[in-house]
Amino acid sequence: MTKKTVHDEEEAGILQALESGALKSVKDASTRMKAHKTAAETTLKKDQRLNIRISSKDLKNLQARALEEGIPYQTLAASLLHKYVNGHLVNQR
Repeated sequence: MTKKTVHDEEEAGILQALESGALKSVKDASTRMKAHKTAAETTLKKDQRLNIRISSKDLKNLQARALEEGIPYQTLAASLLHKYVNGHLVNQR
């Protein structure tokens, strides 16, 4: 039995470009990869603790939403804060 791979439109385009030889390596690929890795590690590093008090109702609602998403509620809270401080949280009202 063969395993069928599913690609979205962007992935399919990248795969097609790779297979056709349209993609070319950059001269400083190693340096660029190192810089991107450092930036990602710095961005994703969780080195500070935040303790807050919220209502029981808000906590239960947060936990319920996290359960729907399949992630821990602390992770959801951190994600929401990250989106807010970076201007990516959109008010849906």
